[in-house]
Amino acid sequence: MLHAKIKIPSDLHPAVISRIKILAKMDIAERRRPQDGRITVKAGTRVVDMRVSSLPTINGEKIVMRILDKSASIKRLEDLGVLQEDFGKIEIISRKPQGVVIATGPTGSGKTTMLYSLLSAMMNPSKNFETIEEPVEYFLEEANQVSIHEKIGLSFAQVLRATLRQDPDVILVGEMRDFETADTAFKAALTGHMVLTTLHTNSAVSSITRLIDMGIKPYIIASALEGVIAQRLVRKVCSGCAAPAPPDPRLLELLHLPGDFFGATVMVGQGCPQCNATGYRGRVGVYELFVMNDDFRRLIGTDYKESELLNLVRTNGMRTLLEDGLEKVRRGWTTLDEVMRVVGPTVRMERVCEACRRTIDSKFLFCPHCGSFRHNCCRSCRMPLEEGWGVCPFCGVDRRGLPDSEGRITV
Repeated sequence: MLHAKIKIPSDLHPAVISRIKILAKMDIAERRRPQDGRITVKAGTRVVDMRVSSLPTINGEKIVMRILDKSASIKRLEDLGVLQEDFGKIEIISRKPQGVVIATGPTGSGKTTMLYSLLSAMMNPSKNFETIEEPVEYFLEEANQVSIHEKIGLSFAQVLRATLRQDPDVILVGEMRDFETADTAFKAALTGHMVLTTLHTNSAVSSITRLIDMGIKPYIIASALEGVIAQRLVRKVCSGCAAPAPPDPRLLELLHLPGDFFGATVMVGQGCPQCNATGYRGRVGVYELFVMNDDFRRLIGTDYKESELLNLVRTNGMRTLLEDGLEKVRRGWTTLDEVMRVVGPTVRMERVCEACRRTIDSKFLFCPHCGSFRHNCCRSCRMPLEEGWGVCPFCGVDRRGLPDSEGRITV
């Protein structure tokens, strides 16, 4: 979230930009092209890395600095907001001897933190752990960590191939950006290694479609993939000023939730000095966990549709990002506004039942509330019909003499 803090006079802008670029070892004479650099700040035993990015705009250069505390402790899986049911599934994945585990989501959604927590849970003195990142975000004494350097040709794929000759058991690959890296990672999993990596997709199931789009063969994905964790970060309700409040009916309507879904109240931060009057303090993850099984492997190996796999996964008990977020609203960890901001509203094609006037899914032929049949549809072939038609033009069934949803007979 953006917050306005210090306003610097415009005449100082070039000087401030130049000073930052000098510290980041960037070219101060080049103002027309984007540049990247890094500043390392040491404060006692604490090492803070600042990744600097410059972008030329019509009003001058814009600088963004990403702060990375390398001495930050690796969080336990329980502290990330993983619910007990999903925690059990993640534990099963972490005990696998080989395979690929993918953390997916947009930039800054905590993917690397999740993978390091998973790596920490798997930590064993008898195993060889390797991490390949750009840059290394956490220091882990028990692992061999390699930092990528694209300028000298040290790429993810090159380091990964070299790492495989070092007899690793668990490999953490910072990001699968291209076919070469993804192909090497999946083949490493097939040869008996555990590979943890990240990908940029919107949901767990769409990661498989993205991998196929990158050029990975479906049968390799089906064989090597063990699990996908899609995630987002939502702000937590401040514990110092949390108070019960009735849920916003407009948000309930946008999320297609009944008025009594959360009961009478949900927890909302009122704003206090601890949370800078925002009502939020800290962040917690919202997760969607896809765990591979034989049925999914069989479907992925065929020419499947993403919607078919999603329906099968949902039937198997996968909780979506929205459902996980709503459960955390129910527990008082976050708010409906946050879930709406991060996950977004659900989009459904709906219609109103002609008999009971309730809103139902448009693909339902029978109303789940009153049981009435959709009157503008043929009972025989299920094709849509127009008002006044006596015979179905698709299957030839005579509609005259048949009662409609309200018991009326067309003559």
